[in-house]
Amino acid sequence: MTQTDATPDASAKPKLGRRRDHSRDPEILEAALDVLAETGYEGMTIDMVAARAKAGKATLYRRWASKPDLVIDAVACMKATDIDYASPPDTGTLRGDLLAMVRTPSIKDSERKLKVMAGIASMIARAPELGEAARAALVEPRAGANRIVFRRAIERGEIPADTDVETLSMLGPALATYRVLMLQQPMTREFMVETIDRIILPAVGLAPPEASAD
Repeated sequence: MTQTDATPDASAKPKLGRRRDHSRDPEILEAALDVLAETGYEGMTIDMVAARAKAGKATLYRRWASKPDLVIDAVACMKATDIDYASPPDTGTLRGDLLAMVRTPSIKDSERKLKVMAGIASMIARAPELGEAARAALVEPRAGANRIVFRRAIERGEIPADTDVETLSMLGPALATYRVLMLQQPMTREFMVETIDRIILPAVGLAPPEASAD
């Protein structure tokens, strides 16, 4: 039997669709975070993100099927600051370690993260996966670094072995969250140093310095 033109050739390879270009994903995700911090989840639209990223709306929908998908990816891919939170500075003292993490880029980054967190608060209850991404990207890096410096201080014998590391690791971030989101005041170096000297150090039995030029 002779193969006709209508008979498919089993050896023919199917034509591939146009390969998607993901090179602009970082720009789009950054734009999504900017819009999210400014408008909140409810006010955010795909059109806003496309305009901010100078990308076509169709480009976004080819990559992310919905706004929740885009937000989850954006939060999970938030850029780190200039601090390596996995290996925070080791200055030899608890106060020195905590102060070494108080840098202008990290302060600005932390304030932005808080605004992003506020922006997604209404969605977290409906999307547990977003809550997980938010904790991993917005909360855990700084809390994890704090755990490291507190445990170092315990190992040095600088603070008691029974120090509540978990609670103290969240104390600074919690106060910063209240200041930025509830009081609508900016995160500043002065505020963070005051938190370290007047709240965290006394909480572990260390006296704050008489006067500090930090």
